[in-house]
Amino acid sequence: MEYLVVALLFIVLLQTRIMDLRRGIICLSVQSALIAAACLIVGTAHGGGLHGFLPGVLTILVKVIFIPYAILRVVRQLTDEREIISDINVNYSTAVAAGSLCLSYMVFDSLLPSVEERDILASSMFMIMTGLALIVMRSRAIMQMIGLITLENGIYLFGLIMTEGLPMIIELGIFLDVLIAVVILVILTSRLRLSFKTTDTNVLKKLKG
Repeated sequence: MEYLVVALLFIVLLQTRIMDLRRGIICLSVQSALIAAACLIVGTAHGGGLHGFLPGVLTILVKVIFIPYAILRVVRQLTDEREIISDINVNYSTAVAAGSLCLSYMVFDSLLPSVEERDILASSMFMIMTGLALIVMRSRAIMQMIGLITLENGIYLFGLIMTEGLPMIIELGIFLDVLIAVVILVILTSRLRLSFKTTDTNVLKKLKG
């Protein structure tokens, strides 16, 4: 699990450095694959069975395959290459992510100094704050969707470790909510592209009356 935490931290930090939307989607898929691996490890540690392996399988199907594919289809429809490259200084989002990582470890060192899962709990909190930073600091709708999924992955990982496996009905509800949210966001992003010829959400300020 320690190697998984290190890989997860590296991927999330790498996301803050990426400006190309296609590479951001690939990183999101790898991040979700690591979350699926964590689900399978936790499920195996607690007896396996359908309840143990279903979250990992659903994570692979929904977050590793379907969601990245749906977002990538929107990116492929962008004809202007400038729309595929984010125009923000990535140093800001990386600095926020680094600060979030330090804060996460400080919080868990003070609240739960002797807990065995300190590293993975801190990682989940780090993912939540980094995902929120991507939503707030990036203007491209695609990157905001990536931030949303990163935030949700952090929340899911936190709940998974704290409860040693979420109840089946909660897991299914989470995946359904995320799936519906992403489908709606993909549709809205496509409409944004058709109406304004861009996926930059700053153009929505023009709608103010």
